[in-house]
Amino acid sequence: MSKQSGSPLPPLSVDRTSPVPLYYQLARQLESAVADGTLPPGTLLGNEIDLATRLGLSRPTVRQAIQSLADKGLLVRRRGVGTQVVHGAVRPGPEPSSLWDELEAAGKSPATRVLVDRLEPASGPVAAALGIPEGSEVRYLERLRTAHGEPLAYLRNHLPPGLLGPDTPDLEHTGLYRALRSAAVTLHSARQSVGARAASPGEAALLDEREGAPLLTMERVGYDDTGRAVEYGSHLYRAARYSFEFRLMARP
Repeated sequence: MSKQSGSPLPPLSVDRTSPVPLYYQLARQLESAVADGTLPPGTLLGNEIDLATRLGLSRPTVRQAIQSLADKGLLVRRRGVGTQVVHGAVRPGPEPSSLWDELEAAGKSPATRVLVDRLEPASGPVAAALGIPEGSEVRYLERLRTAHGEPLAYLRNHLPPGLLGPDTPDLEHTGLYRALRSAAVTLHSARQSVGARAASPGEAALLDEREGAPLLTMERVGYDDTGRAVEYGSHLYRAARYSFEFRLMARP
């Protein structure tokens, strides 16, 4: 099967005599094209009917191949648009950093929509995390972080009062950790736990996912160089767009 004029698809072929399923052959070739940049992020592949016609395959075969790559976070279906190559998953480094810094370092054009920014009394869990009396006033933030205009994470943070002053950079245009550094806070370490759960209807709508889609959860307490807790975060990430990577070493 050769690439038609104006099509973004590279040359593809399947072996109908092979015991390897046709959908898997197609999926592997598309995955390789995404990995080597032949199909760069943002490339539109069209809908299933167009793909099946162009490739000379049945629609169920094409649908199964696309679904397998969508499950890996490489492709996404957009209503009225078709199938699109997505930007690669973000992997944070081993040092404390904000998602904004990670996205910028990866060239992924971060942006933020601040949903909530208010003062409120600290609940028991928040007070315990920040090492302050329950009921103490804290600053509460809710933000939606996007990359290349696509929702990536729903971020919720509690900060001790007075940590960020009125001259704090606009959190619509920078990351929280960068704002803390501008306020002369030296971030030294963090303690975090990672998990997963299904998206609620509200979370799914916010993150452009289906209800019940898997989301990564992350709870983190960040500390400055004096050992003071300076932020408590409870975040949700789209599982297909973000992954955690750890380096493990055996004890001598």
